Amino acid sequence: MQHPRKSVAFDDEPTVRYIESTSRKPRKRPTMAKQLIEIFNGAELTDHMLEEAAQLFNENYGIWGEDPTNPEPVPKPGSPVKLSKNRLRVQCLPEHATCSYVRVTVDDCLAGNAFACRWSYNNTNVCWVTQLVVHRDFRGRGLATGLLNQLRQDDDAIYGLVSSHPAACLAAAKAFGSSINTVAVEFIRDNAEAIMKASPIRYVKDAELRGSLFDREDASGAVSSVNTNFFVDHTEPLKALAWVREKSDWPLGGLLDGHEFLLLIAARRRDRSRSRPFSRPQPSS
Repeated sequence: MQHPRKSVAFDDEPTVRYIESTSRKPRKRPTMAKQLIEIFNGAELTDHMLEEAAQLFNENYGIWGEDPTNPEPVPKPGSPVKLSKNRLRVQCLPEHATCSYVRVTVDDCLAGNAFACRWSYNNTNVCWVTQLVVHRDFRGRGLATGLLNQLRQDDDAIYGLVSSHPAACLAAAKAFGSSINTVAVEFIRDNAEAIMKASPIRYVKDAELRGSLFDREDASGAVSSVNTNFFVDHTEPLKALAWVREKSDWPLGGLLDGHEFLLLIAARRRDRSRSRPFSRPQPSS
């Protein structure tokens, strides 16, 4: 018997602009006639679902950049950043942790997904987004914000994310707060270290805080970031960051090689009157 799945028809306005690489021939943007969002707890994820999630990541996340800490060019700069389904399970679905997975299909194509992990900090519930990926053909249409909105729960008190892409931070600020302009950096400064040390996610627990928010003598240009030694190529994120800084009051500072932005948001009260209804399909026999 299959587990029942919660699903919701989703139709949202674009809220995030993604900076995409250009090509000689413009890519034809697909239509989005039918959208379906499905939400699962970590125990419901099958190997097949993880394989699909890994394929989405491998084909759409990014490429490796130069790693000055590694004398041998492995992985090779310019090669796609990839994860196996087993590595994905370890990173995003740690054992003995409460995890969630939400995905959106557009016309039966996996267009985006997000993983989240929850833990307790100071008698409050922390929801941490461990991965957010949107297929390049469906970017700029609000799918990232829609995915994160569906992760929200009434008992969440704090939302967290580390990402090298400003678009992910914009989507999280929109879904969990109100906008990137209203992010309370003092909240990040006062709580980040303790929240992250309590995490069951190894790369979050071990990440080194970096930026003038945590060290007044830091002159690197970073404000709120973490050193994860994740040397993904920053060409596209830096283009996006330049655009965002022209349009808004970006609070997280610059993006250093091997680093990611750190965003923490105190949960806003959920407006039940505006919550999207969802239906629970009948399990097949």
